[in-house]
Amino acid sequence: MSSGKPSFQNYDRDEAEKYSGFLLTNAPTAENFIDRTTDPDAIRYLVEEHTIDVDVPGAGTQLKEAILTSSTAPLDVKQTVAQRNADLKDMIVPETVERNARTALAVGKPIVLYGPTGTGKTYFAKQLALETCIDYEVHTATPTWTPADITGSIQPETKDGEISYHRRAGCVSQGIQEAERYGDNYAVIIDEITRADISQVFGPLYTAIEDQDQVIFRDDEGNGLTLNDNLKLICTMNMSDRTVNELDNAITRRFAMIELSQYGREAREELFDEWIGELEPGPDRNVDTDALADLFEQHHRGINDGTTTNSEGGIMEFGPMHYVDVTKFLKHACTPDGPYSGEANAAVGQAFATYVAPRLLNTASLPQINRIASHYETLDDQYRFDMSAPADLARRQADAEEREMGVSAYE
Repeated sequence: MSSGKPSFQNYDRDEAEKYSGFLLTNAPTAENFIDRTTDPDAIRYLVEEHTIDVDVPGAGTQLKEAILTSSTAPLDVKQTVAQRNADLKDMIVPETVERNARTALAVGKPIVLYGPTGTGKTYFAKQLALETCIDYEVHTATPTWTPADITGSIQPETKDGEISYHRRAGCVSQGIQEAERYGDNYAVIIDEITRADISQVFGPLYTAIEDQDQVIFRDDEGNGLTLNDNLKLICTMNMSDRTVNELDNAITRRFAMIELSQYGREAREELFDEWIGELEPGPDRNVDTDALADLFEQHHRGINDGTTTNSEGGIMEFGPMHYVDVTKFLKHACTPDGPYSGEANAAVGQAFATYVAPRLLNTASLPQINRIASHYETLDDQYRFDMSAPADLARRQADAEEREMGVSAYE
């Protein structure tokens, strides 16, 4: 490493190594080097060996942006820079799901990840974006969305009593601009698409998906924005909102529909072991981790497949990702100084009542609510954990539903 005044000739890796000491202390020179180099290994060396994008004093985000917009920097190096603060673990979705999603994106198809709540759709969408793109943005659909939220709109602006108008890009148009700026793949994740009126909101995109010459928006300079292969569009859809058969045919024809269903038992056990393992060492928290793992499995199977004491089958589809919130609750609540110190059995039931049961009850019909309550009462009998809290919650909701139905019946 040299900190002497540089005399750049080739702007290659050799000179990056020779003058790395100077580059790591002089932001303008470092930015100039990144802009001028045509050697991908030079940028790789500075990023991977010296984290130049974050370690140069006073550089702010200028070196990060220089690398992300460089035509020389390889995609994986750009991903390293863009994703330094991303805390996403290895993919755990079934291999077929990952392969199908990757293939659809590679051939230019936008995708919809659909499945029941708790199957990790949004988490997988982020993982997929980080694996295939430089970076991503997440936008959550709402009932108030219009096509402007997707493509863009013209907005008035008042200054010194004068009204002017400027163009504001929608989330997809913004993604196109970012892909153009970075010169590589960029992802837009639209979460919970069925919260919006899909036919209305996505209408302007339908033609553009099939005809990439179709301009979907023009910026303030009049430049037309069109869909291209560098923009990766990833959507998620909760099956409790709507089934695939209820979707507009226009979207199912133009989007690749990727299902995330229940995880197999082996995959669930792997997840439960990982999350519950964070509670150890156990003596401080007094949580029976083996029993907790079994509780998770029996709770999950009872909701999805039905209990051994009931022949009606499953209550509803419910993914395993919800149980991580239970372990996070216990990790804090059952420490020696925590709110449930010495009361681990009560804390487990309270965690279920706080995180899991409300999510089940949110979309449940009255018969389902009654079965959920019975399921919690059965678990309360089977385990030392006090599951009366989620059982009581379900019973109270069932009572409220019955009262409301009774009032309606006499109206």
